[in-house]
Amino acid sequence: MRIFRYIYFVAILSLLSSSCSKNKEKKALALYQARCAACHIPPDIQSLSKELWKNKVLPDMGARMGVRNPNYNPYKGRSYQEQEAMMKSGIYSLPQTIKNEDWQLLQDYIIQQAPDSVSMPNREITHHEIAIFGPRPISFDTLPGLMFTYLNFDGPSGKIELGDMAGRLLNYDYTTGRLRYLNAYSRPITAFNKSQHTTYITAVGKLNPSEIPSGRVFVEKEGTTTHLPQVLHRPVHTVVDDLNGDGKDELIISEFGYLTGKLSILKSNDSTGFEKQVLSGLPGVIRSVVKDMDGDGRKDIVALFSQGDESITIFYQEDDLKFTMDKVIRFSPIYGSSWFELIDYDNDGDVDIVTVNGDNADLTFIPKPYHGMRLHINDGSNHFEEKYFYPLNGATRVVARDFDQDGDIDFGLLSTFPNYHNPKESSFVYLENKNAQDFTFEDATLEEANFARWLLMDAGDVDNDGDQDIILSSFSYAFTQVPIEKTKYWREKGIDILVLENKTRSGHEQQ
Repeated sequence: MRIFRYIYFVAILSLLSSSCSKNKEKKALALYQARCAACHIPPDIQSLSKELWKNKVLPDMGARMGVRNPNYNPYKGRSYQEQEAMMKSGIYSLPQTIKNEDWQLLQDYIIQQAPDSVSMPNREITHHEIAIFGPRPISFDTLPGLMFTYLNFDGPSGKIELGDMAGRLLNYDYTTGRLRYLNAYSRPITAFNKSQHTTYITAVGKLNPSEIPSGRVFVEKEGTTTHLPQVLHRPVHTVVDDLNGDGKDELIISEFGYLTGKLSILKSNDSTGFEKQVLSGLPGVIRSVVKDMDGDGRKDIVALFSQGDESITIFYQEDDLKFTMDKVIRFSPIYGSSWFELIDYDNDGDVDIVTVNGDNADLTFIPKPYHGMRLHINDGSNHFEEKYFYPLNGATRVVARDFDQDGDIDFGLLSTFPNYHNPKESSFVYLENKNAQDFTFEDATLEEANFARWLLMDAGDVDNDGDQDIILSSFSYAFTQVPIEKTKYWREKGIDILVLENKTRSGHEQQ
């Protein structure tokens, strides 16, 4: 009889333990979803390893909820001014907003669910010789050590525009080989915009992550250079347009920021100055494009937010510079969204979107299988469905053109953060469209992609022969650890830009 009582007692304990465990797990899951969804899409726990969750993400996550960790101080190593700015942001809460037992439960749940490591797909690029492009590495011997923070191909002038870390503004004529010095500013340049008789130059201020605003917009008009009075928080992109049709310039500024940031409009006022209108107070905005997205005749703004709540957001203009916001595509906060292009991929008259994810210089620097290019197709009502994904570790830029002139869109992809220890990876991949309806692409790369660390990319008819070429610009700044032999190789090569000269038209002419 005692044996049966013992078995019964053990069974009850086991049942209670199992029920308690399930309740704890249920509560932990609810905590995870609630705490993460308050700011962004909850990331898949499986997308990072236990080590990264435990030692990188959770300590910072806890600090944002006021949890004190003796092994983690977000202010460590910062100047007094930087610490003060970080405190004013309110990101790292002083009062604790989560109970200790809930925080422990949440940590235990995440670490238990996370994998020991994140595996990468074992794939190789199909071709290592791109037939359509002839690579032309270019070194500017007169200005050694350039690290470009701005790159643009200017179609009307046919010149490559460049801005660098030292604040120098240059242009390069590919056909003559002439590099021209235009002007110098006090900070790294991130945008160069021309409008009628006025030129606007955006300087980022502090390039490294900082909560201290120090960016500026310089204005050149009639031979005089001034700057707007507004101090900007790490502006990385500017668009100049007349959004409301009043004949005056508006400047759409992507203030990437750090813990905080903004998407702002500087709009002309009656006193010939500019006043600031904030469209969003979220950090990480990296690019905007002006486009009438709903066909109502008004110019809207499409922006990419790449930090925290990563998204493609449309700001619909309802009336004179009054906007409503719609997040039409959202990504996990660890995807590292980096760039987007608006295209009509399927030739149905509406706007499709291609994005790349791969910024990998923050807390979780590991190869990530979810990095790469995504093609989002519009259903006609600005609802977007992901139809194609090409994995590329550390992807940061994309250009979309009909490079081979066969009637469909091809893609050039750039990675600033490839795994330099893996010879199968490349920092540039060309995707030739083989079947647009089935989203079938053939990938290829080239040896010259290894000649430098590339940060920026653009496309245009650089050699003026009727087809689209690709330009890459170098930036050998130490974002992340790179093998010593690789950095030595880059220094020896000394390549500043790489022009991939499209041979499609020359091939047609020969035929």
